Amino acid sequence: MPFYCYMVECVDGTYYTGWSTDPDRRVKVHNAGRGARYTSQRRPVRLVYVETVESLSAALKRERRLKTYDHRQKKKLVDEYQDQSCRSGTVEMEQ
Repeated sequence: MPFYCYMVECVDGTYYTGWSTDPDRRVKVHNAGRGARYTSQRRPVRLVYVETVESLSAALKRERRLKTYDHRQKKKLVDEYQDQSCRSGTVEMEQ
């Protein structure tokens, strides 16, 4: 089973970082107000970054690391991810 670290952008421009086995489903949960307390107050959210990792342990470690990033670092990571995804045509981002 694959694991993913993901970031969503909240309506106020902040980022929330988490992990999931199904990021698309998890975003729906966040937008339904049943996700993290942080996102329930900042809906709607949109998925802006997804990273595949090899295990739950790796997902938790990566999530912890990403949560230490400041807003500027997260934005840079998201921008690079979206640029790469657009160039490769492998990921369609929800707008």
